[in-house]
Amino acid sequence: MVDLAQLVERVGPILVFLVAMTFVAEVCDLAGLFDEAAHWAARAAAGRVALLWLLVVVLATGSTIVLSLDTTAVLLTPVAIAVARQVGAPPMPFAMTTLWLANTASLLLPVSNLSNLLALHPLGELGLGTRDYIALMAAPAVTAVLATVVVLWLLHRRDLGGHYTDPPRAEPHDHPLMLMTAGATVVLAVAFVAGIQPAIASTGAALLLFAATAWRAPELLRRVTMPWLTILGVAVLFLVIDAALKLGLEDYLRTVVGPGTGVTDLLRISGIGAASSNAINNLPAYLALEPTVADAPARLAALLVGVNAGPIVTLWGSVATLLWAQRCRSAGLTVSARRLGLTGLLCALVVVPAATLALAATA
Repeated sequence: MVDLAQLVERVGPILVFLVAMTFVAEVCDLAGLFDEAAHWAARAAAGRVALLWLLVVVLATGSTIVLSLDTTAVLLTPVAIAVARQVGAPPMPFAMTTLWLANTASLLLPVSNLSNLLALHPLGELGLGTRDYIALMAAPAVTAVLATVVVLWLLHRRDLGGHYTDPPRAEPHDHPLMLMTAGATVVLAVAFVAGIQPAIASTGAALLLFAATAWRAPELLRRVTMPWLTILGVAVLFLVIDAALKLGLEDYLRTVVGPGTGVTDLLRISGIGAASSNAINNLPAYLALEPTVADAPARLAALLVGVNAGPIVTLWGSVATLLWAQRCRSAGLTVSARRLGLTGLLCALVVVPAATLALAATA
C-alpha cells in the first residue's frame, strides 16, 4: 500500500522547487538574460565560430548546473540557434551542444536535475548532505562535460572552423531587470552550493523576481508559462512507481542490478540506468531503480550518471530532449531521429563509462 504521508513529505518540496525554479527561469528568459548572454558571446568570440561555440558550451553548462537541464533545453536552445544563423554558422552543432549538455552537465548540483533532488533523500539516510553530494559527484560531473565537449568537437569540427563579421546585437531589454535576474541566478548558485534547501532558495528567488518584474515590467508576468501538466504528471508518476515497487518490481530489479561497489558493479549500474532511461524515460527509470542502489553512495551516484548523462539516444529518454526537439521544430531546424539516435549513442557510450570510471576512482 502506498504511504501517502511519506510520499507527500518527500515529493512536496521537490514539486515546490519545480514550480519556483520554472518561474525563475521564465523571468530570466523574458527579461532577456539568455538573449543578451548569447549575443555577448557572439561579440566576445571576435568573429571566430569555434570560440563562439566554446562560449555557448560555457553558457549551456552553467545554465544546466544552476537553472536545470530543462532551462537549457527550452530557453537557451532557440537563442543559440538564432545566434548561429545570424553569424552564418551551421545551427546544428549549437543545437546538439545545448541538448547534450542539458543532460550530461546535470550532475554537479542537486538542483541540476530532478533525479539529483530525489537522490538527496536516500543519501540523507546514509548521513550525506548537499556538500557531500557535490563532493561525490564533482569528478564524474566534470568528466561528463569534458567528454561531451570532445565528442561534439570531433563530430562537428568542420562546421566550427569559419569566421564572421559584424556580430549581431541582442534585442533591447529592460536593463535593470535583466541585471536583477542575473544577480538572482548568481545568488541561487551560491545558496545551492551552501546547502540551503532548494525549495526554500528557489521560492525566495521567485518571490524577489516576481516583485522586481511587477515593478519594472508587469506586462511580462502575463507571458510566464508554467508546466502544470508536467508537474501533475510527475506527482502521478511517483504514485505509480511507488505502487509498482511494492507489488514486486523492486525484488526483480534487485536481481538485475546486483550488489557491490567495484568498478564493474558501478559500470553495470550506470549502464542499466542509461539503457532503461532511453527505453522508458529517465525519471521513472530512476524511481524504479533507486531502492536497488540506496545502500551505498557510490551506487546511487552511478545510477545518477546513467539516468542523467545517458538518455540522449531516444527522443523520449528525458523530458528535456522532447522539449528541445519541439524548440528546434519551432525554430525551423529539422532534426533526424536516426541521426540523433546514432550520434547520441556514440556520445553516451563515451560519456557514461568515462564519468563512471571517474566516480569509481574518487568515491
